[in-house]
Amino acid sequence: MKCDWVQDNLIFYVYNELEDDARYEVEQHLARCPECAAELKATRKFHATLSQEPVIEPSPNLLAASRMRLQEALETTAQGGFWQRLIFDPGAWLRQVRMAPALVAAIFIVGFGGGIGATYNFMKSQPITDVSQLGPAPNTPAPVNASTITGIQSITQQPGSDQVDIKFNTLSTQEAHGSLNDQNIQQLLLFAARNNFNPGVRMDAVDQLTHAPNDTNVREVLMYSLQNDTNPGVRLKALDGLSSFVRQDVRVRDAVLLALVNDGNLGVRNQALHLVEPLKADSGVRSVLTKLSQSDQNASIRSQARAMLAQVPEMD
Repeated sequence: MKCDWVQDNLIFYVYNELEDDARYEVEQHLARCPECAAELKATRKFHATLSQEPVIEPSPNLLAASRMRLQEALETTAQGGFWQRLIFDPGAWLRQVRMAPALVAAIFIVGFGGGIGATYNFMKSQPITDVSQLGPAPNTPAPVNASTITGIQSITQQPGSDQVDIKFNTLSTQEAHGSLNDQNIQQLLLFAARNNFNPGVRMDAVDQLTHAPNDTNVREVLMYSLQNDTNPGVRLKALDGLSSFVRQDVRVRDAVLLALVNDGNLGVRNQALHLVEPLKADSGVRSVLTKLSQSDQNASIRSQARAMLAQVPEMD
């Protein structure tokens, strides 16, 4: 075993992330290599220093934004990397098997488990005759754990009612049916608005959430969509849902002003400008309008901002 490989994997050794056989090889090498032993001591000291620092939990907005960017990146990532590595670099796979015999056992276990899973699916597809085996009623939505959701396929509102049908994926596609006031339905809508890779589904989710903007969590998601969603249609829907709170909620007002200044879509900016017009006498709004009237790149926005400022009484 070479020193380069050992030193590259010392951090995994310290965090107990190495397979047993690889860990044994590293320990054998460390016993006879002073240079690598010194590197291990420095790595452990670094780990101890990091452990003394407080762990900062990421904010929900950061997690949601990261998931959205990851999903969008996965959509555009070229496929076939696995087969390319398998066909064009078989030596790498052979080296991994040689260095980690446990991998062979893992492959065997996975194959054995796959056979059991196939048998289970076959048995599951057979008709159930024992009433005691029947699950809950079809129209009773089971509690939803957001961490298990992989995506929302579709959102449909039943005409003339507040009932919503949501088809979502965990390891398999499931469906939930219920009122907008149902906690599970709201949780699925909030997840779809923040995380779903399909812009049409995000728009449907935001559209449904605009019917309940009084809820604090819903309002947070609408502001998040306004500031972060890549689809201008979704951002316009979010503006509609926030429109009645521009006067009473400073955070909503600031979010709308931020969209007015920074959004790349003219339709979104015009709608934001319309929402803040009744507040043009407010000092914060007036400051933004002044900036837009002087230096905005869009002539229409400059003209509208100047017209609004002209209607504001002179301040002593």
